[in-house]
Amino acid sequence: MSVRQTLLAAALVSIASFVISPVSAQTLRYANQGDLKSLDPYTLKETTTIAHHAHVYEGLVTRDKNLKIVPALAESWETLTPTHWRFHLRKNVKFHNGDPFTADDVIFSATRVRDPKGSNFTSNVPADAKFVKVDDNTVDVMLDSPNPILISQWDGWFIMDKKWCEENNSVAPTPASATTPSYASLHENGTGPFIIESHQPGVKTVFKVNPNWWGKPEHNLKEIVFTPIASAATRVAALLSGEVDVIEPVPIQDIARVNSSGTATVLTGPELRTIFLGMDQVRDELLYSNVKGKNPFKDVRVREAFFKAIDVDLIKNRVMRGLSTPSALMIAPQLFPLSKEFTRPKFDPDTAKKLLAEAGYPEGFEVTMDCPNDRYVNDGAICEAVVGMLARIGVKIDLLAQPKQQYFAKVLKPGGFKTSFYLLGWTPASSDSQNVLHDIMGCRDDPKDPTRGEANLGGYCNKQLDALTDKILLETDTAKRDQMIKQAFEIGLKDYGYIPLHQQALAWGVSKKVKIHQRADNEVLFYWATKQE
Repeated sequence: MSVRQTLLAAALVSIASFVISPVSAQTLRYANQGDLKSLDPYTLKETTTIAHHAHVYEGLVTRDKNLKIVPALAESWETLTPTHWRFHLRKNVKFHNGDPFTADDVIFSATRVRDPKGSNFTSNVPADAKFVKVDDNTVDVMLDSPNPILISQWDGWFIMDKKWCEENNSVAPTPASATTPSYASLHENGTGPFIIESHQPGVKTVFKVNPNWWGKPEHNLKEIVFTPIASAATRVAALLSGEVDVIEPVPIQDIARVNSSGTATVLTGPELRTIFLGMDQVRDELLYSNVKGKNPFKDVRVREAFFKAIDVDLIKNRVMRGLSTPSALMIAPQLFPLSKEFTRPKFDPDTAKKLLAEAGYPEGFEVTMDCPNDRYVNDGAICEAVVGMLARIGVKIDLLAQPKQQYFAKVLKPGGFKTSFYLLGWTPASSDSQNVLHDIMGCRDDPKDPTRGEANLGGYCNKQLDALTDKILLETDTAKRDQMIKQAFEIGLKDYGYIPLHQQALAWGVSKKVKIHQRADNEVLFYWATKQE
């Protein structure tokens, strides 16, 4: 017998945490430390960018205020067999240009998102998933093997208009490394509650309400004006003066000042993102190092030395001012119940020096570190702290800190993973450990699974971990599954494949005229915002 999940469209609209008052539509002004470079929803898997896109594009499913998967462009679905899913599409939905939304758009988007030459979302839709049109309003998805977290993996995968893409030479996704913008990177045509009226990368993006949206609005906005403000001081000043209504993030050192201003407050809470360091473990010679003819990071003793040279408590207390949670694992404890059974190896610079000497580097060596300086909370300062810590064991770090657009264009897969040592943050789209084990810790260039290791910039690889990851995807017994996840993370720790640092804290600066819901994934979503003058 098939398992029927009858999911009403009304489930999409969660109960509002506040009562929308009958005030006139308002303009909300928002500033972030980073820019919105591309409007192509498959270019960059980065939370802030995905949140921007979520105002204009929609997926088959979405997440509600509590991060629960709920219907979006698919109003219901059912599993006819463990490997056969059927999705019933929402009827009478139109793209912003008036084109009707149909099954053809779903099948086109499933192909486009898995294009390895340009998409940064290839792992969101499994390679074995075959999309079949039943009729204009029904799509079947056939799998080679069961996948109980299939729809959770789809979070962040937005549906595009097949006809519009074909007419505008945008059938292929725009890679983050592109030097010339495509039509899809400068224009949008989604089905979402807002329409982008104008987009000037690096300057301003204006969102207007979509009057023909199929859903029931939970906001009172007429437009959203987004302005990137890289300077933390300028961003805070704009909030306190009323020039903008919402900023993200609030610099940790300014939280008390904003809260005492009388005009704005800081919404804080734990975030699901893990900040970590990675190392190139694939190339025979590092791209950016004074060590020639070999790769120091291929030696586990060097990786362990780097791990034990990093003082995460100092980073928490000095750089993050207490607003971080040091992590032993590459996933937030809220997402893996057995994380409490892991203890992070202690900070031990003396042992780190001995390990380097044993590996043949008694005087250390030199290597370049890639770091974004406008993406995560105090990211540049974290990297500067790491530079100082590694100097204590004789390692000279040449820090290349740059805005996220240049950083991601350099280090991601379309750019050729051009990095030797780097800082990155990751929130698993599926809210599940399998995502981390597959996308971040999985071996790259697996011919049977080309999406494995999609965000594994350093190429860490352990086939035993991969085998466990594949079993974890299929396992439905929670207790057994958690034990396999634990075993996989133990392998990664033993290999010192990565250096997890911490989970950062959320910090949104919000005018007292604005009410907005804050989710733990740090997506700033204004379709749940109201503003009063």
